[in-house]
Amino acid sequence: MSINFRSYQVPYSINEEYSRKAAYFSMEFAIHQPLKIYSGGLGFLAGSHLRSAYELRQNLIGVGILWKYGYYDQTRNQDQTLQPSWMEKIYSFLEDPGIKFQINIHDTPVWVKAYYLNPETFKSAPLFLLSTDLPENDYVSQTITHRLYDANVATKVAQFILLGVGGARLIDEIGYNPDVYHLNEAHGISAAFYLLNKFKSVEKLKEHLVFTTHTPEEAGNEKHDIYLCQKMSYFCGMEIDEVRRLTGIKDDQFNHSLAALRFARKANAVSRLHGDVSRAMWSAYENICPIISITNAQNWRYWADKQLYRHMEESNDAGFDDRKRYLKRRAFEIVADQTGKVFDPEVLTIVWARRFAGYKRADFLTQDIRRFEKMLNNARYPVQIIWAGKPYPVDYPAITQFNNLVHISKNYKNVAVLVGYELALSKRMKQASDVWLNNPRVPREASGTSGMTAAMNGAVNFSTDDGWIPEFINHGNNGFVVPLAPGYQQMSVHDMDEYDLEKIYDLLENQIIPLYYDGQDTWRHIMKNGMRDVRFQFDSNRMAHEYYELMYK
Repeated sequence: MSINFRSYQVPYSINEEYSRKAAYFSMEFAIHQPLKIYSGGLGFLAGSHLRSAYELRQNLIGVGILWKYGYYDQTRNQDQTLQPSWMEKIYSFLEDPGIKFQINIHDTPVWVKAYYLNPETFKSAPLFLLSTDLPENDYVSQTITHRLYDANVATKVAQFILLGVGGARLIDEIGYNPDVYHLNEAHGISAAFYLLNKFKSVEKLKEHLVFTTHTPEEAGNEKHDIYLCQKMSYFCGMEIDEVRRLTGIKDDQFNHSLAALRFARKANAVSRLHGDVSRAMWSAYENICPIISITNAQNWRYWADKQLYRHMEESNDAGFDDRKRYLKRRAFEIVADQTGKVFDPEVLTIVWARRFAGYKRADFLTQDIRRFEKMLNNARYPVQIIWAGKPYPVDYPAITQFNNLVHISKNYKNVAVLVGYELALSKRMKQASDVWLNNPRVPREASGTSGMTAAMNGAVNFSTDDGWIPEFINHGNNGFVVPLAPGYQQMSVHDMDEYDLEKIYDLLENQIIPLYYDGQDTWRHIMKNGMRDVRFQFDSNRMAHEYYELMYK
């Protein structure tokens, strides 16, 4: 069936319930391993959203950017420490719909070309990806779509313009006419200025714009010099005085999230707790749209190990145990290949794997080296630990953390640090894991979804009480949770870290590790409860449905 890209329709039959047209803008999409245009959780979420939109037959398209070098490839130096490398990606499965147009960036017309990911390729809603890496553009314009989250400020602002203005322009080019423009995080809010030229009023714009915020603290929200934005053509020809009048931004820092909260008719946070944090955080500002909560979720069909679920449903405990052992053994081949360490599928395996960022406290267990060694050397209750994850390539504290873990791991045969944490390795690490460790400082984690996909592969969550965890974990029944410190909101970082570390070791030493070895039936029961509860509450089909019900209507 040939597709008309001038009056574009989603090329599958639409479920009547989801007939409203939505365009979903995101800087990154983690749809499948071969398409490397994502860095971490934001992309994993967007990928699951598009997969669920496809499953539910929603009238939704994705709009993103085709990153020539992806985020980066995580390789190693000679001493095994982190080496970011950038390699050109070539995708023969993307289609060329023949769409090219110009937008202004830095007062200069820049050519933009669209590529198309057909829904049938990876079973996801249709996705349009924009590129400026074209011979018609000068070299600087070509580099806009080279690296996801480029460290150069002007390049990053240009990327935001491409996603927002370029994405909104693309939608006009293909004649899609969405009822709703959905911004996944504020990167694409420049679309609002393009749409103001089209709709002629903020009231009309608001009818069409919704916004998902992922950042639970003020400092984490992107801000750029308003004069730089103006010079870069961010405001689509609007004068700064008019920008200030419409956005209510008085100072010289253009706060993208604040603009989004004032231009959208509705916004959502990504967990119940994050909703409370966001409403409190933005309450000091006026003219903010209502902020509701739609808790993040992940696509069960893509992530879950179906055989594990089948054995669970058939109450076949021998088959269930055997399958988990097989999943661990297979994942441990990757560990052996990368590190030369042969892990044992019978041994309790703790995995910490996600984006490296300060508040996530990757190396937390190693902060008390005495207890760390005691745990690693316990012959009665042996333990194996795996770390994996990508720091931002210029986040030097996070890279130092990663490298320190590499150096520490060289001293133990039961500790491994892996590189290449993308969709495929992520799934294998969840299958390798008995205990999925997550220890962010509360309430810094807006949602955190890695534990959801871990539970879908028979890993037991052990987490601080942040993000989605308060909605999921029933301690000792489907996972384990570190109780909140009394008065944690008033605690210093040092005191909170001390409290959390003490509690984590206390639970590991006295509850979790002994239970794995001495209470196998109970452990299996906890695994199954987690698998059941996560499928019921945290499959992204529920989330994609809620976006239609609560945001798009």
